[in-house]
Amino acid sequence: MAERPSRRGFAARPADPESWIKAPDAPTRGADTAINTARLTIDVTPDMRGRIKIAAFRRGMTVADMLRDLLAREFPADAGEPS
Repeated sequence: MAERPSRRGFAARPADPESWIKAPDAPTRGADTAINTARLTIDVTPDMRGRIKIAAFRRGMTVADMLRDLLAREFPADAGEPS
């Protein structure tokens, strides 16, 4: 039986954060996602998660779409870019 390659820990910190941030994410097996997307995971309290889900439902949106819109408003593409 072949040995599995060793894996870094889930929360391992990169040696060079700048190149880590700019590097594309490894493709997820079997994922059917757009080419220019990246997954972002955050921890929220169960109460906040519930409020987010309710807000999305009331707006007739998915949580993901609602949060993408919120992040796009808060962090526009041209913000901080040199002129």
